[in-house]
Amino acid sequence: MTRLLSLLTALALAPAAIASPGASVPASGRLAFDVIRKDRDIGDYVVTFRGSGNDVTVDIATDVKVKVPVIGVAAYRFSQTSTETWRGGQLAGLTSRTDDNGTPHDIRVGATSLIPASLWNADMVRSSAVLNTIDGSTDPISVSNLGTENVATGSGTVAATHYALRGGLNRDLWYAGATLVHVRFAAEDGSQVDYVLR
Repeated sequence: MTRLLSLLTALALAPAAIASPGASVPASGRLAFDVIRKDRDIGDYVVTFRGSGNDVTVDIATDVKVKVPVIGVAAYRFSQTSTETWRGGQLAGLTSRTDDNGTPHDIRVGATSLIPASLWNADMVRSSAVLNTIDGSTDPISVSNLGTENVATGSGTVAATHYALRGGLNRDLWYAGATLVHVRFAAEDGSQVDYVLR
């Protein structure tokens, strides 16, 4: 079922972030991560960018499958495809379709000053609330800068700034400049999940 969301109340309450998504777009036009849990590759998180500067369309695909050891049956599955349209550095619209272990979510959101919780946009670390890309709600967050650390990627080690987001969204994010290079969070069972840049 598609929900059309009106975010007027959220916009009035949420402080505006200075969005400059173009700074977070890599020269390759693509970010691809392996999703790792308990030393196993359980899926992919891929962000593809079209356009340039602050006028970009961003396609995001997440596909995660956790299998029961020995019998190989999927115990948990999460898949999401989203498209964000940015005009003049502001989110002009977002559509997202999610299957959260059998529970479907379809959302369409119009223009908003909120940064989507899709993680690629480094402006989210200057925000006090983000747009939940599963259900369209507004998630309040606090952000701490934990300093610079070396992060392993598929193309070598990079120095990146580590940010801890807490509140409605709990994620640890590492950005090299404005480019996302690593993600970490605790799954519902308490296990650690990492997005490792290829």
